[in-house]
Amino acid sequence: MAVSQQDLAPKRKRAVSPGLAFSLPAVSMLLVFMVAPFVFATILSFTNKKLLSPLPTRWVGFDNYREVLGDGDFWGALKNNFVFSAVTVPVQTALALLLASLVNQKLKGSVFFRTVYFLPITFSLSAASIIWLVLLNPSGMLNTFLETVTFGSFSPDWLNNPKYTMAAVILVSLWASVGFQMVILLAALQDVPQTLYEAASIDGATAWERFRNVTVPGIRNQLFFVVTITIILSFRLFDQVWIMPPKPGGPLDATNTIMVELVNTGFKSGQIGKGSSIAVLFFLIVLFLTIFQRRFEPEE
Repeated sequence: MAVSQQDLAPKRKRAVSPGLAFSLPAVSMLLVFMVAPFVFATILSFTNKKLLSPLPTRWVGFDNYREVLGDGDFWGALKNNFVFSAVTVPVQTALALLLASLVNQKLKGSVFFRTVYFLPITFSLSAASIIWLVLLNPSGMLNTFLETVTFGSFSPDWLNNPKYTMAAVILVSLWASVGFQMVILLAALQDVPQTLYEAASIDGATAWERFRNVTVPGIRNQLFFVVTITIILSFRLFDQVWIMPPKPGGPLDATNTIMVELVNTGFKSGQIGKGSSIAVLFFLIVLFLTIFQRRFEPEE
């Protein structure tokens, strides 16, 4: 018996309605807490809006953008963001893959080590930064260890010396975040068929050849996701550089980032319009990097 389009229409409506109902809360939250604030910030970026100023708000066009793009502090903060990302993304991804490969082995105690590696994720970045403030103290545990193994020749002042502050921030970020990427890659590794490894072993493939020709192709989509999300999170660097140095973004702007520059401009200096233009430029930079990276996304 032939079924007409009119008969199918009510069924389609009934199928779509639950989907819309379930997605409505998420879509509403997205619109209220992400889309609407960004639209409002974009509008403010074209004004001279001041925080707690009695003067009326005026439309200034692209003046804020010209001022920001001509500001050396903005470019210095952007450079720090790129340096942080250039180090943390490859190192964190490689370390997460190494840890995932280790805890994926069917060995005694692997569950314990999975828990230990994942444990820092349960701390907020603010809490992790405070913990590491104690460890990175000139007379703290880390320097005590370094003095012992180097016979007193290396014990830097991590948070007051511009040469080492960014390295300290990177160290804390790796410790606090690598467990998240490890769990994703661990799940991906467990989905790679063991028969592929067995076939490669029979063909005489070495451990490195099995890793390169079986493991990496088997987890390439998850690996690409980890790289993408790590890049995005690395550009959101804020908590560590706000809490750990004696002055946020210091010393000597060695850890100043776009997020710190945004907060200082918008709230400390009260220049909401200029701060909004920094937020819009930051969004466009991250959007460009994400779209550019999608060009290298592996095909199914």
